Amino acid sequence: MTPASRRFPRLALAAASAVVLLTGITACTGDTAPDETGAASPSSSAAATPTSAPADVIGDVPEDLLPYYSQEVTWEECESGFRSSFQCATVEVPLDYADPEGESIELAAILARSDGTPQGTILLNPGGPGGSGYDIVRESVDYVTTDRLQENFNILGFDPRGVGRSTPVECLTDSELDALREEYYDPAEPAGLEAAREDARELAAKCEANTGELLGHVDTVSAARDMDILRAVAGDKQLNYLGFSYGTFLGATYAELFPDRVGRMVLDGGLDPSASNEEITLGQAEGFENAIRAYVEDCLTSSDCPLSGSTDEAVQTIRDLIASVEASPMTAKDGRTVTVATFVTGLIVPLYNSDNWPILTQALDEALQGDPSTMLYLADLNADRQPDGTYGSNTTVAFNAINCLDYPMTADDEQMALDAKRLEAASPTIGKYLGYGGITCESWPYEPVNTPHEIQAEGAADMLVIGTTGDPATPYQWSVALAEQLDSATLVTWEGEGHTAYGRGDECIADTVDDYFIDGTVPGGDKVCS
Repeated sequence: MTPASRRFPRLALAAASAVVLLTGITACTGDTAPDETGAASPSSSAAATPTSAPADVIGDVPEDLLPYYSQEVTWEECESGFRSSFQCATVEVPLDYADPEGESIELAAILARSDGTPQGTILLNPGGPGGSGYDIVRESVDYVTTDRLQENFNILGFDPRGVGRSTPVECLTDSELDALREEYYDPAEPAGLEAAREDARELAAKCEANTGELLGHVDTVSAARDMDILRAVAGDKQLNYLGFSYGTFLGATYAELFPDRVGRMVLDGGLDPSASNEEITLGQAEGFENAIRAYVEDCLTSSDCPLSGSTDEAVQTIRDLIASVEASPMTAKDGRTVTVATFVTGLIVPLYNSDNWPILTQALDEALQGDPSTMLYLADLNADRQPDGTYGSNTTVAFNAINCLDYPMTADDEQMALDAKRLEAASPTIGKYLGYGGITCESWPYEPVNTPHEIQAEGAADMLVIGTTGDPATPYQWSVALAEQLDSATLVTWEGEGHTAYGRGDECIADTVDDYFIDGTVPGGDKVCS
């Protein structure tokens, strides 16, 4: 779900991270629990010496980047409470790839070492932009990958540049972020539009003041170049990669830059790299409207559903509830105000995974009785806000910073108004709250460095693109488009509801992905799992 829970958010390309966080309420216990001692295993202790990649692993790289590729990296015991098979390291990369001899920044990485004899390493990205691969591996590696895959590969997670434990984008205090997430203006009204612009100007100024030059270098191309350095320090001649949601864009970008270094690459929940920001928002509006209807149809079959009547009537009940919150914000049990911005964010989060529909039923039931506390909890979960009021990560501001560099956005009043009408037509339930997103980047201190375009990655090895037919955040047609663009991709379809497939789909999906990574088996043609 989108870290940018604004009154005019562009919904998440992120969502794999949100799905894991939500289902991880239970998934972080049991098999995913850390070793009680927190001690490193003998093999981990033995590996806690500096290592550097040999020349045949590094490959042909520019001389001025060689110090980064050949750097000594120490994989050692993580902080207390981690599983004994986990090792952590800090990797240096150039701030600006156009000036490698200039300033450097740090990437935080975590390695889940295989219990068997690994073929190599799989680099994992959960989505975003702004999602933490470090946290996903630490908290949910057993949810997002199978035992079979872990027996055959080390799993490497990292926080991309600007994110989390890596050198981060810094913008707001916790209280300022609370206020930003809560605020709502109707940008369709002149006063609301100007207030929104003032908010965006203030955010941009604080990000620039608190982050500095890094703010102009958190784009996806730079992050993809970082992945090639991670490939080398992990000791692999080619990059094996598992990317969800936005992570498919990151992976496809890597394949475009380094087609000859692509090993085995799975892109799950494809993002169409040729789509504009406005096209992405419209596609997500349609996707989430469909997801709302799918949820409602399921809810009406249950005895505890707070909705009644036909599907249309039940959906209208949700729309009326949202309108009532916009007109008169609610108060949660902790005393916090729940505006429509917060409410809509909370509503969207469980739509990423049909397994989470019961908690949406609970949240709606309570809200219809005047208590928005569970809806607020869901919105907080998405933003990584802790019960004590602190934020566990910078995912909200990192999301904005990366998107502002990756996408030229329309901020013309007339065009945004036309786009807003299209959004409302596509999603009468939440479309109103998705428009005017270009305002966020209008005052950004750095211009976009990417232009949406088709990615072919000619010469890359065989890849898999997975699309879920009922995916609200990365609609299925985006995966179709990505698979068609990539020169060597095979499309795998999962007929299901929710965002992404591997780790939550059926055995057909799990076996197809595992067979591909472990044995190099590629389906003979496009494959459907149901």
